[in-house]
Amino acid sequence: MKKIVITTTIIALTGCSQAHIKSSDLALQQPPLFSYSSLSNSTSFSVKQNSILHLGENNKLSDLVQQDGLFPSIVNKVKHGVASWYGPGFHGKKTATGEIFDMNAMTAAHKTLPIPSYARVTNLENHRSIIVRINDRGPYIGNRELDLSYAAAKNLDLDQEGLGAIEINTISPSQALPQIQQIAEKEEKHVYLQVGSFGHQRNALKLKSKLTAFNLPEANIRSSTYKKSTLYKVQIGPINTARQVDELNQQLSELGITDTQFVTEAKQTERSRVTM
Repeated sequence: MKKIVITTTIIALTGCSQAHIKSSDLALQQPPLFSYSSLSNSTSFSVKQNSILHLGENNKLSDLVQQDGLFPSIVNKVKHGVASWYGPGFHGKKTATGEIFDMNAMTAAHKTLPIPSYARVTNLENHRSIIVRINDRGPYIGNRELDLSYAAAKNLDLDQEGLGAIEINTISPSQALPQIQQIAEKEEKHVYLQVGSFGHQRNALKLKSKLTAFNLPEANIRSSTYKKSTLYKVQIGPINTARQVDELNQQLSELGITDTQFVTEAKQTERSRVTM
């Protein structure tokens, strides 16, 4: 089953296609390319492609929000339904955005919400809320409204039961960032801007070198392993302000890197870094 402008990655409308393009790999190519992709090769469903709105091409998210036809039809809309979760069987595989699925990241899959986008998800039984990034399509079983990553389900206390009644409130990146920062502070973590995720370390190192060559802030590579599957995630940060996010996404978009996302991680240490 992977901009902040505020600027992060957000909102899209659907069109039709069957092409599979990995956005993280595109980041290593020149000239800059836009990312389009469909569902993971691990499924047999025929799905619609989703054209991504690249917020890094504009310096102010508020300007975009006010434009007709962009956010007004989706931001702050509320949905109710049943959520399930997915994890080990899809860990390390491509999501509908072309990113690599990380069962330990705060993400989710939805049938129709724009990808990528952000949403506040609330467990209606215990009233716990989290912020997730919609980066995949699904669920495809029954009348379920949302497929949460394992980490998202665990944070809502849905991992044991497997199903639960939830409320989905779609939000803009400008709404998502301060909420993510609040959550990170409570958990004694930091917010980073993730610019790529790879199944092979060499690709992560190539992207890190490219960022350095273009005088962007130093990126770190964080690895996470589940069974025999290891992901190498290229991250810049910690992120402190919306202005910082704006500037980073503008620079990254000029390199063709448009699918950035917020992640919360423990403070980066020398032992947790993957170096060249």
